[in-house]
Amino acid sequence: MRTILTALSDELKRLKTAGVRTVTVSDEGMAALRTMVAQSKERGGRKQEPEGETQFAAAPSASPGPRPEIRASAAIEAALPPASRRTPPATAVLPPPPVVELPAGSKAARWEALRELVLSHPVCRAQVRPGKKVVLGVGSLDAQIMFVGEAPGADEEVQGEPFVGPAGQLLTKMIQGMGLKREDVYIGNIMNWRPQLPTDSGEQTGNRPPTTEELAFCLPFLRAQIEVVNPALLVALGKTALEGLLGPGRFKTLGEARGQWHEFAGRPVMVTYHPSYILREPTPKKKRLIWEDLLKVMERAALPISQKQRDYFLDK
Repeated sequence: MRTILTALSDELKRLKTAGVRTVTVSDEGMAALRTMVAQSKERGGRKQEPEGETQFAAAPSASPGPRPEIRASAAIEAALPPASRRTPPATAVLPPPPVVELPAGSKAARWEALRELVLSHPVCRAQVRPGKKVVLGVGSLDAQIMFVGEAPGADEEVQGEPFVGPAGQLLTKMIQGMGLKREDVYIGNIMNWRPQLPTDSGEQTGNRPPTTEELAFCLPFLRAQIEVVNPALLVALGKTALEGLLGPGRFKTLGEARGQWHEFAGRPVMVTYHPSYILREPTPKKKRLIWEDLLKVMERAALPISQKQRDYFLDK
């Protein structure tokens, strides 16, 4: 019973992450839920069964007909709308990652060639909805620091520029806190398009993390941007950026990697939280976590650091 309820809870969390805000449940599904909750309350007062007996009860029953738990789970599954069942959002089958070869010339000429390649690439263009844009990085081509995010969101795919929504506005403030301007650094994403979700209206609500295949396809474009800009160091913003740069599955959580120097494309990488991490809960403690990582970036980049900057977001 607990396993089924946990699975249902996990599924609802997945739907919320995918941007689904409402789920229609049939009368049969609601009845099944009420039965399960009532049974769970009844069992709450009983002595807990030994682990071995619990495992045995979870095994397939030899008696004819499904067990009550299976019937309840099936009723709940049937009550969910088809688009919300336990199948991942449909994604296009992508070809192998492209080989990017830029022409010789100045930084500006090479970046323009890369921009034309990415914005006109048939695979990239096929991944965006009508009226939306493929996104490439922006900023100084002589930047010492390059920020790498995850994927464009709703605002970014409209303007064709990374980090222009609420998270981007916060990132701009973080950069200013470092004593820099947004135009002093280079800002890009691993993904060049917004990962799509099924929609009936034509306008996508919510975001989903890119698949491993999507990250792999776009990574050569990011490598090319790094080659052109030639920054001294990179700052990875968020877990998806971490996995895109350092490989999936290497770290269980972003917390295991943040605040430490890693390496990508022969350059040091500082991993920190995505600005949206603060937007969800803008506490001084969370702001300080990111700021400590940025202080290390400033030290590595030999930027001047005042005592006021060192004390940002510290409780007095």
